[in-house]
Amino acid sequence: MADPTRRRALAAATRASRGAIRLAELPYLAQLDIRLDPKDPAADAVNRALGLDLPLEPNSAVHTSRSSALWLGPDEWLLLGRPGTQQKTEAGIREAAGDAPVSVTDVSAQRTTFLVSGPRARYLLAHGCSLDLHPRAFTPRRCAQTTLARTGITLISRDHPGQGFWLLVRSSYAPYLTHWLLDAATEYLVASGAPSG
Repeated sequence: MADPTRRRALAAATRASRGAIRLAELPYLAQLDIRLDPKDPAADAVNRALGLDLPLEPNSAVHTSRSSALWLGPDEWLLLGRPGTQQKTEAGIREAAGDAPVSVTDVSAQRTTFLVSGPRARYLLAHGCSLDLHPRAFTPRRCAQTTLARTGITLISRDHPGQGFWLLVRSSYAPYLTHWLLDAATEYLVASGAPSG
């Protein structure tokens, strides 16, 4: 569940940074875990039903105006969509797959999503993430299952560098990660009385 206090603290930090960073929570995104054989003819039918091709390259992501698909493994993807669309999307995947073996699991309640963007976003994340986040290494449309401040996350680089990153974290860790983001952002805050979460 989205915490209004958490959202206000992130918004206050964004204002106090005067454009250096943007922090926000994007709660309630539809999230479906999909398992299927990408070589099965049903995969093409599922791609058509989704309006995108599930990425086959490791740690890659595909984004459309309606959804994003993240490669999690050779036969596993995480599909992100607008809040409330998971049941319709799941039904569409199952119908497209027909009798082919496919697993579709609604994991929407499992995680929340944070947005970290702005010119200092990569530097902020580098305080607690061991991945090389340089734009040449972690390019747009990349994703990785990693840790940030010792918390398991899925990190997504959006389509364009200016769009920043999405961080998917288990809902139970959201309060801790909020505090960590606010603390890591302190050096970019110029207003006095910066939020502490």
